[in-house]
Amino acid sequence: MLTKSDPFDNPTDHPPEASAQETPKRTAGSLPAGEDSFPAALARHGIALPDDQVALLDRFARLLWEWNQKINLTRHTDYEKFVGRDVVDSLVFAEFLQQGEKVLDVGSGGGVPGTLLAIVRPDLRIWLCEPIGKKVRVAEEIIQNLGLKVPVFHGRAEQILAKEQFNTLTIRAVARLRQLLSWFKPYWPQFDRMLVLKGPGWVQERGEARH
Repeated sequence: MLTKSDPFDNPTDHPPEASAQETPKRTAGSLPAGEDSFPAALARHGIALPDDQVALLDRFARLLWEWNQKINLTRHTDYEKFVGRDVVDSLVFAEFLQQGEKVLDVGSGGGVPGTLLAIVRPDLRIWLCEPIGKKVRVAEEIIQNLGLKVPVFHGRAEQILAKEQFNTLTIRAVARLRQLLSWFKPYWPQFDRMLVLKGPGWVQERGEARH
């Protein structure tokens, strides 16, 4: 396994910014009007998880929606979309990750899918990487609220790959495949593989990446 120093004792690696966002109180946000339960949404998608993971995922969703009122983080602002897209996508990644892997989630935003992976796969060593400072602060606040131990790196993935090694990069909704390969080609020795989640246009992107 490729490993180097893991700064879990000091998980935040980012410079201060001049314009800090107002921080909401650390309480789970209220449900959208008319929304049903998180367990019901999981059941509709045939997803069965331990009770403690269900509780953490539910709390994550509420906190993310609360922050979303201040910062544009997600369009998945009800349980059906959150489960059908974010939870399902995270579980797809989880299926391909081996026990105890060191994983860099590229372009984590408010924590999807990285924080969700940390919940459903506590054996993994997940690092979040996000270049936008206000989103970094959101991810940190949510992680602290959930009691997770997940480092959040403020900057581009190339910066952290210049000094850290990982087993896997997880990438969702960041850039086209050709661009991703161009960005990370200089850092091939620093990671074993990339897991890139793509939609129906992946065949076209694959063709572009070959040229």
